[in-house]
Amino acid sequence: MAVAAYATLRSLSHVLDNLQLPARLRRLHVDTNRIQSLQETVQFLLDFLEAHSQRISEEIGVVGRQIADAAADAEEVVDRHIVDQLRFRSEEESHCMAALSSFSQDIDKVTGKLDSLTKELTKMVKEEWAIDAQEEQCIVSVPVKSPKVLPSSGNKTTVVGFDEHMDRIVDKLTRGEPNLQILSIVGMGGIGKTTLAQNIFDHPYTVHYFPKRIWLTISQEYSVQEILSSLLHNGKKQESSQTEAELGQRLYQSLFGERYLIVMDDVWSVEAWNDLKLFFPNNGKGSRVMLTTRESSLAISLGSQESYSLDFLNEEKSWNLFCQETFAQKDCPYPELAEIGKNIVKSCNGLPLTIVVLSKLLANSNMTREYWESIAKNVSTFRNSKDYEGCLQILSLSYNNLSVHLKPCFLYMSVFPEDSKIRVSKLTKLWIAEGFLKPIRGKSLEEVAKKYLRDLIDRNLFLSLEFGFDGKLKRCGIHDLLRDLCLREYEKEHFFYAPKVQCVGVDDEKKDKCFLCGLRTSLQRIDLNEVHDASQLTSLASVLVCSTCKNKYRSLKKARVVRARMRRYMYSVEQETLHPTSLRYLKTKPITEYDLSPSTIALLWNQETFKLFYTRSLKVPLTSVGHEIWDMPQLRHFIGSAHFALPKEAATQDFVIMENLHALYCMRDFRCTEDVLRRIPNLKKLGIYYEENNMEWTYYCLYNLVRLQKLESLSIEVDDLRPDNLPLENLTFPTSLKKLWLDSCNIPWEKMMTLGSLLPNLEKLVLKFNCFEGHEWNEVEGDFPRLKFLDISHNDHLERWRAENIHFPNLEILSLDDMQKLEEIPTILGDITTLHSIYLTHCTDSVINLAKQIVEEQHSYGNEILQLYS
Repeated sequence: MAVAAYATLRSLSHVLDNLQLPARLRRLHVDTNRIQSLQETVQFLLDFLEAHSQRISEEIGVVGRQIADAAADAEEVVDRHIVDQLRFRSEEESHCMAALSSFSQDIDKVTGKLDSLTKELTKMVKEEWAIDAQEEQCIVSVPVKSPKVLPSSGNKTTVVGFDEHMDRIVDKLTRGEPNLQILSIVGMGGIGKTTLAQNIFDHPYTVHYFPKRIWLTISQEYSVQEILSSLLHNGKKQESSQTEAELGQRLYQSLFGERYLIVMDDVWSVEAWNDLKLFFPNNGKGSRVMLTTRESSLAISLGSQESYSLDFLNEEKSWNLFCQETFAQKDCPYPELAEIGKNIVKSCNGLPLTIVVLSKLLANSNMTREYWESIAKNVSTFRNSKDYEGCLQILSLSYNNLSVHLKPCFLYMSVFPEDSKIRVSKLTKLWIAEGFLKPIRGKSLEEVAKKYLRDLIDRNLFLSLEFGFDGKLKRCGIHDLLRDLCLREYEKEHFFYAPKVQCVGVDDEKKDKCFLCGLRTSLQRIDLNEVHDASQLTSLASVLVCSTCKNKYRSLKKARVVRARMRRYMYSVEQETLHPTSLRYLKTKPITEYDLSPSTIALLWNQETFKLFYTRSLKVPLTSVGHEIWDMPQLRHFIGSAHFALPKEAATQDFVIMENLHALYCMRDFRCTEDVLRRIPNLKKLGIYYEENNMEWTYYCLYNLVRLQKLESLSIEVDDLRPDNLPLENLTFPTSLKKLWLDSCNIPWEKMMTLGSLLPNLEKLVLKFNCFEGHEWNEVEGDFPRLKFLDISHNDHLERWRAENIHFPNLEILSLDDMQKLEEIPTILGDITTLHSIYLTHCTDSVINLAKQIVEEQHSYGNEILQLYS
C-alpha cells in the first residue's frame, strides 16, 4: 500500500501548500503553525516512502493503507473548513474565533493520527531491518541473488523480425575496432531483448570470433561476489571464500590475454555496471560487453557506444513469428485457420512475448476452426492462463523497479479505455489535478509532468503514438498487457478518495447519466451534502453515479457539492449540475449558458483547470465567472471554445499574482493593461477575441503584449463585422513566441516583413481571413529562422508572394487555402531541404501548376520526400 500512501500524502501536500498561499491566508482564519506541523509530518512520510518504498513488506504495507486513509481524511477536513469559511465570510470576531478554534481542533486530530502512524511505521521498519552493519551494507550496495546462467542452446527461441538488428550487432561486435566496446539492446519487457542477445551470443561468427564468451543475467538484486565468481567459472555458480577485490583481480588477469564477449542480461541500474566495469580489461584485442536493459536512459548512462532499440513487430513480422512458433514453418498450413490466426496475432499488438505465449497455447491445441474462433473472440482465454500470468510477472518487474513517485502516474492509465490515444496535454493536466507530482524547484508542475512522462517512456512502459510538427509528443498510450498490469496493481492500491476531475454537459435530451463522467450505464442514486452560498444550511442532493465512479472513489459519500445551471439554446434544454468542492479539473461539453455564482465559484477553491466549451456561434459571454477568477492563485488553465469576458481587474492593493496561470484562451475584448499582465507573469498561452464595438485599438493596450516574456502561443481573432474595420494597430509580440494565430486583423503586408525577424523562435504561423492587407508579400533576409508550419487562408488581396531560400530554412509544412487571387508562389520553395508537404485547397490553377513543377523537379533530383496534396 506504499503507492496509495504516497499518492494521498502528495495530494494532501498540494492542498496544504495552496492553503498557505498569502492570498488565501488574508481571507481565512487558519493557525499556520498547526498547518506547518501537519505539513512537516506529511513531508517526513513522503521522504521516507521515496527512500524505502521498495523495501516495505506486506505487513508494513497495512500501515501504508492506514496512512492513506488518514491523509485522505486530513484533506477532507481541510476542504470542509475552508469551504465553510468561504461561505460565511463573517467579520464578527466571535465567529472568526469559533471558526479558527474548530479548524485547529480538527487539524490537531488528523496530525495526531498521522504522527501515531509515523511512529508505528518507523518502529516496524526498525524491527524488520534490525540487522548488523555488515549485512546492512551488503543489502544496500550489493543485494544477494544468484545470477542466472544462459539457458541451453537446445532450447533457443526463434528470432523473427529482428534479423536486421542481429546482423548489424554481430557486425559491430566483430568489426576490427581494437578498444573495448559497450553495446546496449533496449526495449520493454517481453519485446525480445534476451532472445535477440541469445541468438547473437550463439551466432557462428560470434562463437568463432570470441574465444571466451560469458553470459550472466544480473536482475534487480545481485551480489558482486557471486557475479565475479560466476565470471571466473564461465557463468556457472561457484561459492568462493575470496573477497571481491581478490576475485576481481583474478577475473581481470584471466581476461587480459583474451578476446572476450560478456553479455550482461537484464541490467536495471548503472550501479551494477559500475561495480563490475573495473574488472573488464581494455586489452586492445577487440573485446566487447553487450547489455540488455529496459531503460533507454540507462544505456546512455552506461557509456554505451551504440544502443539498439527494439520496437514492436509490424503485422507481417508478427505473423511470421506466430507461424514459426505455432507450426514450425513460415506460413500457416491450414488455410481455414489463417484469417483467424491473423486476427489473434493482431490482438498481440506486436509484442513478441504475447505472440509466443499464444502460439504455444494454440500449438498444443486441436487445430479446429471452432477452437481457434473461440480464442479469437475471447482473448480472456489467454488472460486466464498460466502463460498470461507469466507475462504479467515479467512485466511487473518493470513496475516494481519504478520509483514510488512514478507509480501513481503509471497506474493512472487504468482509468482510460483500452487502446486509448491520450493527449499528452490532457494527461499532464490530470496528473496535476490528482496531486501526483512532486514539485521541483525552478520547474513548473507541467514541466515536472513531462519529465515523469519521459521517464515512463524511456522505461518502455508508455508508448509514443503521435508527434506534432514541432517534434513534440502529442499522444501517448499503453500496451494492452501493461494496462492489464495497471488494473491489477491499482486494485491493490486503490488510492482515489475524493473526486478531483469532472466532465459534464447538456445533451439534446434529458437522459440519466453519471454526474462525474457522463456515462449512462450501471447508474445508482446516492445522496450527497449540498452546500449553499452564504447560508449555514446544508441539504441533501440526490445524484446519479455510475458503478465505475462509485467504485473508483473511496470517499465519494463524504463529498460535498455546489450547484450550477447549464443550458443549450438550440435544444431549449436546461439542466443543473453539481460540482464536488474537492474538484481541481472541470470540463464542460458544448453549452450556451453556464450559471455559477461568483460566491459559488469561490467554494471550488482548489480548482486548477477550467475547460468550458460553449457553442461558439452564439458567443454567449461567461457572465458568472467574475472577479473570483482573479482571486484563485492556484488556477493554471482557463480554456474554452467560445468568447469569455473576464471582468476588469479589481483595483485593490492586495491583488493576487497568479504565478501558476499558464493558459487563458478565448478571452473576449481582453485588455492588456499593465495591471492585468502584472498578475499573470508566467502566462504561456493566450487566446483573444475582439468583438464588434466602437472602441479604439489603443484601448486594448496590445502594445503591452511584449511584457509577457514567457508567452509561447498567441491567438488574436477580430470579428469581421467591426464597424470601423480598421487594421489592428500598435501590435507588439514577445520574442518568446513559438505559435502565432492571427485572424481578420487587416494588418498591411509591410508589417509582415518585420514580423519574421522580430520572432526568432516562431515555429508555427497561421494567417486567416485577410489577416494581412496588400497585393504583394516580399520577404526580407533573416525572416522566420525556425518556422516549421505556415498556413495562409481566405485572403482576397494577396496576388504575389516572393521569397528566397534564405527564408524559412526549417519549413516543413506549407498550407494555402482559398487564395483565389494568388498567382504565384516562390519557386525556391523546393530548395528548402526540410519541406516535405505542400497543401493547396481552392487555389488558382497557376499556383497549383507551379507547385506541381516544384515537386516534379525535386523528384527528378531524387528528393522523394516533398509531396503535394491538392
